[in-house]
Amino acid sequence: MNFRTYQAILEVEGLANTRSAQKMVLVSERRRLRNKPIRSALKTHITSALKLLQAKDMAQAQEATGRAVSELDRAAQKGVIHPNNAARRKSRLMKKLNAVLAAKPEEKA
Repeated sequence: MNFRTYQAILEVEGLANTRSAQKMVLVSERRRLRNKPIRSALKTHITSALKLLQAKDMAQAQEATGRAVSELDRAAQKGVIHPNNAARRKSRLMKKLNAVLAAKPEEKA
């Protein structure tokens, strides 16, 4: 864990004058470290879904899109991103998926 020490945080920030402000600097740092891997995984899932959509690999693209939507919901539920941010990103992702599906309809056996 790369949590900076209390003194180092206060020296870098320099703006926390009151004791409560200093504590909030520490809380913010803890939250940042807790949210960082969730944000990173979220970006990874969205990127992989978009790459599969560009490659027009429908089966895997639909699965990856589902995973990305699930991760967006999870991140919003945990408070890592705002629920409206998650909704907007899901909407854009689904719009791209539906556009690709409409352009290349699956052949039914």
